[in-house]
Amino acid sequence: MTETPKNPFEMMMKQAQDMAKAMNPALENFSPTDAFKGFEAMWPTMPKEVMEMMFGNTVNKDGLDAKTRLLLTLAGLTCQGGQADSAVRQTVRHAVEAGAKKQEIVETIGQMSVFAGIPAMTRALELAQEAMGEEGDSET
Repeated sequence: MTETPKNPFEMMMKQAQDMAKAMNPALENFSPTDAFKGFEAMWPTMPKEVMEMMFGNTVNKDGLDAKTRLLLTLAGLTCQGGQADSAVRQTVRHAVEAGAKKQEIVETIGQMSVFAGIPAMTRALELAQEAMGEEGDSET
């Protein structure tokens, strides 16, 4: 027997899970966290040229470069707190590939403490350290 959800958020999640199971029984054991980690593992880092093309330099040659765009993206993700773990790790890896130094990544995340708070900044720093442990440079 399944336990009845006690608050509106649990009820909404239960309803979404039931609907997903009805549409596809294989989704019964689906975990969004595992799905994002699978995607992250499939394409951990885009080549710099692909990032430059995808992030606008093909259309706007005088626009922001991929490194700057990725640091801005990292700032926004930091402000989301612990809601985008895979996205933060991927963005850090992509920023490193686009030429960002460890210090630039740390400063970008640190600057967001003013807007997002210390817990969000701390979580983003932990995720960045995890991502840079694989591919970080030696600069501080």
